[in-house]
Amino acid sequence: MLGAIIGDVVGSRFEWDNCRSKEFPLFAFGCEPTDDSIMTLAIAQALLETKEDRSALAARVIERMQHMGRRYPNAGYGGRFSRWLDERNPHPYQSFGNGAAMRVSACAQAAKTLTEAKELSFTVTAVTHDHPEGLKGAEVVTVAIFLAREGKSKEEIRKEITERYYALDFTLDGIRDTYQFDETCPGSVPQALEAFFEGKDFEDVLRNAISIGGDSDTIAAIACSVAEAFYGVPDAIRAGVLPYLDSEMHRILTEFERTYPWPSR
Repeated sequence: MLGAIIGDVVGSRFEWDNCRSKEFPLFAFGCEPTDDSIMTLAIAQALLETKEDRSALAARVIERMQHMGRRYPNAGYGGRFSRWLDERNPHPYQSFGNGAAMRVSACAQAAKTLTEAKELSFTVTAVTHDHPEGLKGAEVVTVAIFLAREGKSKEEIRKEITERYYALDFTLDGIRDTYQFDETCPGSVPQALEAFFEGKDFEDVLRNAISIGGDSDTIAAIACSVAEAFYGVPDAIRAGVLPYLDSEMHRILTEFERTYPWPSR
């Protein structure tokens, strides 16, 4: 989950001013948590509150997302999601935006099995993004994180993704000059996953994700959520992002990491 927050914070200043290079300071003026971090933390809180009874998860996800959305109203939410946050009786709205994929990392960290991870992903996603492509985008990210968490190789993870979800028939160098902003799952999740596959370590994955442009904060959040499970987060980068989180964000992150620690690497 922390990986998603790091990707979001670092990528936030590049979302509307893309950087087509891997050379940039990670933390600088303009960096901030956006909707990617806020909703990731909301889902983490819902998972904590339903640890003993997942039957209430969907309702709790709605409560937590609406609570966090109202607490942080200027985090860059999309128009339809902003309206959903204010609805008294919210319903899913057939979205297949990449918001489904950027907020789901806590599901893979909390699950005991791959089947449970997929079930959690579906439950937390379907409250808004119930389009098949939205559900698919969330599931593939969850699967990639879970497999990385379990010690699978990049070759094994890629095989699972390409056989069941996306082709990944491109390279970052091949798309860097032409890739455009695309907020859909089909138009950004494969690119985020490729940034992970081509990375040499956590920081390199982060720089890969930023370097292709597009929806930079979300692509980096997705890529780094997988990179965290595969590589871990370097201490210096963890220390660099924590000052951007307020006390409420810190509380949720700390409690979640204590409750659902990563397996020993």
